[in-house]
Amino acid sequence: MAHPSAPSPSPFEDAVEAVRAVTLRRDLTVHEIPAPTGLAPRALALAGDIRPEPSGESLYGTGRFLLLHDPAEPDAWGGPWRVVCFAQAPLDSDIGVDPLVADVAWSWLIDALASHGAGYHDASGTATKTLSKGFGGLADEGDGAQIELRASWSPRPGFDAHVEAWAELLCMLAGLPPGSEDIDVMRMRGQARG
Repeated sequence: MAHPSAPSPSPFEDAVEAVRAVTLRRDLTVHEIPAPTGLAPRALALAGDIRPEPSGESLYGTGRFLLLHDPAEPDAWGGPWRVVCFAQAPLDSDIGVDPLVADVAWSWLIDALASHGAGYHDASGTATKTLSKGFGGLADEGDGAQIELRASWSPRPGFDAHVEAWAELLCMLAGLPPGSEDIDVMRMRGQARG
């Protein structure tokens, strides 16, 4: 007697399985978080923190990665998939005033996608640098700077490569290029502020 075969996984379930199988560097802690609703019929959300403290807070950088799936293929996406990511890291205030720091952050994303073979189209985003100075009770914290990158693109299959590229971007913004695991990061005065 023939047994009915189990239903095959959906493309979204296959993508989630591929993303969950990714192994990332030890100094980047990544976990699933609840995905925002209303962006797509199906979504997977990840949170990442560079070398988090026992409290869970990271002084080096943080980010979010969303994989969205809509079989209706929204015109703006040019297909059924969209990645939305966020990456943020403190900077030394001397680097924060560099007029090219936002351009460099964007180029690191594009380079990371290329180096991991993560095919994509319709990329867009913003890179924002913020400078801050403490006053009154916060004057002792000194000057600070922060870089924040928000980006989205329509990925081609191979979703694990997109997560790896996002993870590389997070580490680059935190001053941890590929191959720098277990190497101390120099902290500048006031750098931990955002």
